[in-house]
Amino acid sequence: MAPGRWNLTAVPRLSIGLPVYNGENFLAESLDALLGQTYTDFELIISDNASTDSTKEICLSYASRDSRIRYFRQQQNIGIAPNCNFVTQQARGEFFKAASHDDLYARDLLRLCIAVLDENPGVVLAHSWSATLDTTGTVTGFVDYPADTGAARAPDRFRSMLFDGWTDDDGGVMRLDVLRKVSPHGSYHFADRTFTAEIALYGPFYMVPDWLFFRRCHPGQAGGQSSVRERCARLDPRRANRVTNPVARLYAEYILGYVKAIRRAPLTPSERTECYTTLGHWMAGRATPVAVRALTRQGLQTTGQSSSSARISVDDLAAKKGRVLGERAWIDG
Repeated sequence: MAPGRWNLTAVPRLSIGLPVYNGENFLAESLDALLGQTYTDFELIISDNASTDSTKEICLSYASRDSRIRYFRQQQNIGIAPNCNFVTQQARGEFFKAASHDDLYARDLLRLCIAVLDENPGVVLAHSWSATLDTTGTVTGFVDYPADTGAARAPDRFRSMLFDGWTDDDGGVMRLDVLRKVSPHGSYHFADRTFTAEIALYGPFYMVPDWLFFRRCHPGQAGGQSSVRERCARLDPRRANRVTNPVARLYAEYILGYVKAIRRAPLTPSERTECYTTLGHWMAGRATPVAVRALTRQGLQTTGQSSSSARISVDDLAAKKGRVLGERAWIDG
């Protein structure tokens, strides 16, 4: 792995981890949006998962101009999950944020999320409302947020995350000490859900009431694979082995992920019992035939574009290359 240039003596408050594989299509836009944030006390850790396109050249070009970037390149494709865990392991800050090569971020996202965490010691993760983008950067809709992740009690947060619908929290700013206590990113079916649910067992989340995070939807994304095995193999190539990783195991590890999360979390005996009971009720609902559930399976839900979304201009909210290079004093010569 070849690192870029950075200053190891100045420890930033925030670490941003950006795992990427063949991200040349949108990477530069994402980097501009991150480096153009009004909050500047961060390091940007990029782990290039042995990309075969121009990702390496783009990253090195940006790293040569901004000392906050730490660039690593994996010698071979290790999978999405190990690559995500790698950037977390490299983090040095008080807070951590996961970023993606294709998403965009309003300039004030980091500043407002850090302010929430500073003012509310009990909050473990801060994020904002999310909107979706197409390949041209046009807002196409808003991500619904049905779960009560801000509830005071851990069992209530856990119950809502299981039963009320999935949320868009994986890109939030979280406390690194909490992140290091939970299980690393897994590569089984819906491992991202158990990961986020475990974080919620440590404390409430807070959503900044404004659209400051923009999730790009485009062909070729990792979630677009048609089968459980294909999705899991993208997370970790070892999951492609049908003998050692039958589909039944990929489902079983999903359930076990919740069990382990409850067991590890800092809960009282009564809270732990309540969470196990909730999980049991949820598992009973999973007994519905898989074919029937597949017909109704839903991921992140969005509302269609409205007059409000039509008024949101990502160009106005997120920093762009020309504007960044011309106006920001932090670019290294």
